[in-house]
Amino acid sequence: MSQRCWLALVECVDHVCCRYRLRAFEPMLADNGVSLDIRAIPKSVPARLGLFRSARNYTGVILQRKLLSRFDVAWLRWFSKKLIFDFDDAVWLRDSYSGKGFESAKRSRRFRSIAKTADALAAGNRFLAEEASKFNKSVHIIPTCIDPIHYPAQAEHFRVGSAVRLVWLGSSSTLQGLEKNRTMLDALGQALPGLTLRVICDRFPTFDHLPVVPIPWSEVAEAAELAECDIGIGWVPDDPWSRGKCGLKLLQYHAAGLVVVANPVGVQADMVQPGVTGELASTTDDWVRAVVNLANNPALRAKQGAAGREQVERFYSIAHGAALLGEVLK
Repeated sequence: MSQRCWLALVECVDHVCCRYRLRAFEPMLADNGVSLDIRAIPKSVPARLGLFRSARNYTGVILQRKLLSRFDVAWLRWFSKKLIFDFDDAVWLRDSYSGKGFESAKRSRRFRSIAKTADALAAGNRFLAEEASKFNKSVHIIPTCIDPIHYPAQAEHFRVGSAVRLVWLGSSSTLQGLEKNRTMLDALGQALPGLTLRVICDRFPTFDHLPVVPIPWSEVAEAAELAECDIGIGWVPDDPWSRGKCGLKLLQYHAAGLVVVANPVGVQADMVQPGVTGELASTTDDWVRAVVNLANNPALRAKQGAAGREQVERFYSIAHGAALLGEVLK
């Protein structure tokens, strides 16, 4: 076993968090003599404990997101030379759409246990880092990153007014937020009759005044589909769970050269610089003004979309994230 091989424990090797926060970094880490052995955490107790026992053969362990029981944490800690906890959501809470509310005694207890036990924590944003720092002094911010090379096609911004294409990219679970904000979306459709919203997802909503163009999500076609649009929209509920989100869709919009309109919640307020990479909008009137202005100004969209792409390359690229993770692993 290599002296600098880390065991990475994840819920699923194909999960979006594993893809963007671990697997994407593997080539650049390898260039610096660090390898990752990424394994899904087994559900059966004997298999899980056996995998944890194998941790003694590695330089250290990266545990991603999973809130293990106190017994599992103690077992893993016993066999791990070094233990890092990586997380990109407010995992100590329930999500925005849970009928039980945000607070969860079980989640909070488990998060506190792993945070205190780990040698270091890698948090996806400042909000997450502040919570983790209550229990551990070694907390590092590693933003979720993307590879701009995977977005070679850039939005051309030749459409004007009602011909403009809005786009929303996300999962079925986060689509709930879009559906609950239908008043704002219908207002956009009424302000610009003919405006369309392209939804890249595995489920598709309908609105009274804003036609939806359904685009089934495909990892291969995702970047090209974004480049066929004009304005990326990012709306999340203003709540603790959303403040823990790491803005992946906004990064993807910017990488494709799209200008972004989003509400100022969590990292969205950092990623969208008003008048530079897009516009921040809180009320329905704010959204209408921002979208109408950008729809009627293709040159402005092109300029701000290019600035968004540059921001990704400088602060949210795979190279940047791999360098930060490499420092933590040292």
